[in-house]
Amino acid sequence: MNWNSIKTALLLGFLTGLLLLFGKLLGGNAGMVIALFMAAIMNFGSWYFSDKIVLSMYGVKLLSEEEAPWLHEMVERLAKNAGIPKPKVGIAPMDVPNAFATGRNPEHGVVVVTPTIVEILDRDELEGVLAHEISHIKNRDTLIQAVAATLAGAITTLANMAQWFFIFGRRDDEEGGWAETIGLLAMVIVAPIAAALIQMAISRAREYKADETGGIISGKPEALASALKKLEEYSRRIPEELVRQEVNPATSHLFIVNPLKGDFIASLFSTHPPTEKRVARLLELARKLFGRIRETFWKWGTP
Repeated sequence: MNWNSIKTALLLGFLTGLLLLFGKLLGGNAGMVIALFMAAIMNFGSWYFSDKIVLSMYGVKLLSEEEAPWLHEMVERLAKNAGIPKPKVGIAPMDVPNAFATGRNPEHGVVVVTPTIVEILDRDELEGVLAHEISHIKNRDTLIQAVAATLAGAITTLANMAQWFFIFGRRDDEEGGWAETIGLLAMVIVAPIAAALIQMAISRAREYKADETGGIISGKPEALASALKKLEEYSRRIPEELVRQEVNPATSHLFIVNPLKGDFIASLFSTHPPTEKRVARLLELARKLFGRIRETFWKWGTP
């Protein structure tokens, strides 16, 4: 288990603990149990139906092998390298260049591209991007991100519910008194922000992991790095009105490069790491892979 996986587990644990603490402050031990039960139900629903919701949201059409034989062949080869079943292949009618993966597990995976990304990337770059998306399926990021989004949503829901507590008020002589009231007020303000920050941090960690796994699966990390730079430059030229029309902020984690730009505060809530850091990591991975290949050939050539 590498650092990104450890960090993801720790962040998910912290998010769960935040939810349970909020439930306890809101309703004692019974509130904590209710919060946990609510999270379990919401997690199952978002995990099981998330792929259908996303495909419908972006009007994805599934492509047959006859319609896009070269794309199916590329996906099949990468899936074989990843050791997972071949995902279905779809196209989303969007002008914003993108490729994304969805599906509750590798057996129900779907890889989606847009016409624009196919036009602006060469074959090697597109293969690197598809390897990144197949890595999300292999690493079960669709499940991890669904759990994180649901826990964060549950915390926000509890915060909204707690606001009624302050509207109707509470008698000073109730058990817990002002200390518990102040603690709950702090949770109402801080918890939703903390949950959103943790959710974004999990998403960024999974992006780094998918870059690394995708670079290994395709054997072309430098091609993925090139694709990321090209897509980043292209996204800066996309009119903001078009982005608002085509991109739902709740699904920005599905984009290979975050199309939603903003200031420093917005970057804290970004679902993606800075592109330049992703590129630097991929180029370092390329150097390591090349070094291993060179060492292998050197051993073969040594009597």
